[in-house]
Amino acid sequence: MNNEQNLRKELEKLQRAVKELSLLNDLARSIGASNKLEKIMQKIISYSLRAVSAEQCTITLVREKSDDPMKTLVRTMVSKAEHDPFHLNQVLLGWMLQNKKPLSVANPQQDKRFSGIKWDMEIKSLLCVPLLVKSKLIGILTAFNKIQAEKFTSEDMRLLGIIAAQSAQIIENARLYEEEKALLRMKEELNLARQIQTDLLPSQIPDVPGYDLAGISVPAESVGGDYFDFIPVDEHRLAVCLGDVSGKGLPAALLMSNLQAIIRSQTMMPGTVSECLERSNKLLYRNTAPHKFATLFFGILDFRSNQFCYASAGHDRPILISANGDIHELETAGLPLGFLEEATYIENCFEFKPDDLLMIYTDGISEAMNKKEEEFGVNRIINFVNRRHDKSAQEVIQGLIEEVKKHANGFPQSDDMTLMVIKKL
Repeated sequence: MNNEQNLRKELEKLQRAVKELSLLNDLARSIGASNKLEKIMQKIISYSLRAVSAEQCTITLVREKSDDPMKTLVRTMVSKAEHDPFHLNQVLLGWMLQNKKPLSVANPQQDKRFSGIKWDMEIKSLLCVPLLVKSKLIGILTAFNKIQAEKFTSEDMRLLGIIAAQSAQIIENARLYEEEKALLRMKEELNLARQIQTDLLPSQIPDVPGYDLAGISVPAESVGGDYFDFIPVDEHRLAVCLGDVSGKGLPAALLMSNLQAIIRSQTMMPGTVSECLERSNKLLYRNTAPHKFATLFFGILDFRSNQFCYASAGHDRPILISANGDIHELETAGLPLGFLEEATYIENCFEFKPDDLLMIYTDGISEAMNKKEEEFGVNRIINFVNRRHDKSAQEVIQGLIEEVKKHANGFPQSDDMTLMVIKKL
């Protein structure tokens, strides 16, 4: 009789092993044929439900090394029951991050390891196993409520652990594949945005009688938020502007394109320099988010009378250097564009004399830092331009960019570098 019982037990074990092996083989074929993360996790959960006879299963992906390691990156659930999805509480997630081993909990409300934790009253039992890739926890596979039993068995833990071990690398590969695809899409969008931004900047510097003009913009990222422009007003007047919109990258570039359209449209309308800025400010305020704004220096050069009238919306003060070496920082005042709907701007004028040189720049030049966190500073700008006063406008801006890069000495810059030069011949 004992031999018959032993034989029956061995037969049951063999049948269970064959069943488990068949399930694992089916799972391997199913998830190996796809690289879509959501589909793979759905398959794993469906097989896990069958394997351990649970009401509900979830996969929660986490990032172990981050500011918030317990933040759920992806959560996928499949349920056989009617009730709402169960959620792992943060304490249980923290336990799994720390211990990285299977955990079975029967009657969670009474488990002393998690005393004081408020559990969903519908959770009667649960089984957690870690998804490990090279000893790094990438996620947690959890089964809730053993069907027709009070708790999950050691055999359930063993089988769910095998499923987790078999699936972890496949999940990680699929996640990395989707991240790579997203990164490629982002790069394509940035390349497109960079091309659009390049097209928005002046394709060539206008030829103005009696003047030498130059401008350049070097973004800190693939796409920047600095903007400069030369806008013909009429036969003897040219508008020049240089701006710095809030933020960097693609959002800044989009705001920059909006700013360019506004400034160009308002420049074509009758009015003074200050009136142009006031109208532009209202339009930018009404058409952008509250936290978006831009500093801007705007001026109109009358190259027939050599009169230059300008106003500033919170921008750095341009530097005017005369032939005899006199240095003057233009007086500027005014709120950034888009900061408040109603703003006034003070207009000033001066007359260009022969060999006068006006340098207009963004703070990416003056605030460029080296490894010692020393800023390039306004004084270095003045000294450099003063030494190169006899050079062409193009030579001055190219030389200053090189001087700033030399100062930074490879230290990465956090802001775009944009500058313009107007030199009276």
